[in-house]
Amino acid sequence: MADAREETLEEESLAEAARRLKAIIVGSLGNLVEWYDFYVYSAFSLYFANSFFPGEDPVAQMLSSAGVFALGFFMRPIGGALFGEIGDRFGRRRALTLSVLLMCLGSLIVAATPGYATIGEAAPALLLFARLLQGLSLGGEYGSSAAYLCEMASSRRRGFYSSFQYVTLIGGQLTALLVLLVLQNLVFTPEELRAYGWRVPFAIGAALALFALVMRRDLEETQAFASEASPRRRSSLRALLSYPREAATVVGLTMGGTLAFYVYTTYIQKFLKLSAGLSDAQTTWISAGSLVFAMALQPAYGALSDRVGRRPLLIGFGVLGTLFTAPLMTAIQTARGPWTAFALVLAGWLIVGAYTSINALVKAELFPASVRVTGVAVPYAVAVSFFGGTAEYVALWFKSAGRESWFYYYVSAAIFCSLIVYARMPETRAASRIDADVERA
Repeated sequence: MADAREETLEEESLAEAARRLKAIIVGSLGNLVEWYDFYVYSAFSLYFANSFFPGEDPVAQMLSSAGVFALGFFMRPIGGALFGEIGDRFGRRRALTLSVLLMCLGSLIVAATPGYATIGEAAPALLLFARLLQGLSLGGEYGSSAAYLCEMASSRRRGFYSSFQYVTLIGGQLTALLVLLVLQNLVFTPEELRAYGWRVPFAIGAALALFALVMRRDLEETQAFASEASPRRRSSLRALLSYPREAATVVGLTMGGTLAFYVYTTYIQKFLKLSAGLSDAQTTWISAGSLVFAMALQPAYGALSDRVGRRPLLIGFGVLGTLFTAPLMTAIQTARGPWTAFALVLAGWLIVGAYTSINALVKAELFPASVRVTGVAVPYAVAVSFFGGTAEYVALWFKSAGRESWFYYYVSAAIFCSLIVYARMPETRAASRIDADVERA
């Protein structure tokens, strides 16, 4: 009798693990599609900048393109508030479904918009509108997916499983780069890519977003949300005002990490081409290879955080990022050949990965279920808008002013400010509010 009971419990445990794993995989794949749609803009901006922004100076064209990229980020706090309300009031699944639908619309607009030569100033205006829609979508995606993955994961392996948010986030950019490599080497000539081939990846993104929409319609809701699923009079954004310390912590821990992340993702491709002097193909291969390495780092660091805690990894990133960002960027700029540059970019990821792997989890562990999506999304989006979204624009501005090295120290200073927050914040693994929600459920 006892053996039969133990066998039943074991089967239930396996079924529960399978249920969690399926939900995490489906949620992660949708996250990958969202970030592919957002990052494909950066990956192909070298080819479509001249279609929307006339002129002869490539740096000026890239500056205009980066400006539109940055403006899209300023919709993310609005998206975080809007989808935070949906996610905290009506469920994580509904927020995730609506966000990917909005991303699909943005990709379709970019794919179909004629160039400046055809419709004049309406072309960059439509491009900006599409990016604002995508920024709104991504503002909701981050908080919703962070809450969903962290709540679905078991407490003992929450760092490992939640790290897949950034595995798929980075995977979205890697997919964009792989599409770029295929189109560069197998489908189009450089002239054809600049003329019309750049539209193909945006059309692919719209189709993938529709696929993600279908997948997310069948997602099951988390137990943590179910424990809080009762009518609430206050909006989630107003409820967030009851957690000012936690919200400020999210802004502080994000600013340096998100700036470093966008340096090694969106900006590094332009940096390798415009500053290190590498070819288009070399910059694409280095970016793609470094992202594969970064993806492998995320679960490794996430699993480490389950053993030693979240705070030691964040402090490690803060110390190493403050000390070595400027030397690394200087070395990449003066690298003799692509292999040296590649090794240096990997060294940068060894530092940044300690932040990216667990930052969403740390934020989710700070808030109760009733305000978790909003608590993660809105303060994060504010920090990303001012530091992450402007990284490429600020870097190119320093370059155009002849003071490129100043950008390196700007990044180091932001990481140091975050280090102060890491040193003062609590260890969230030991006092996770997610565990309290699950126990109540």
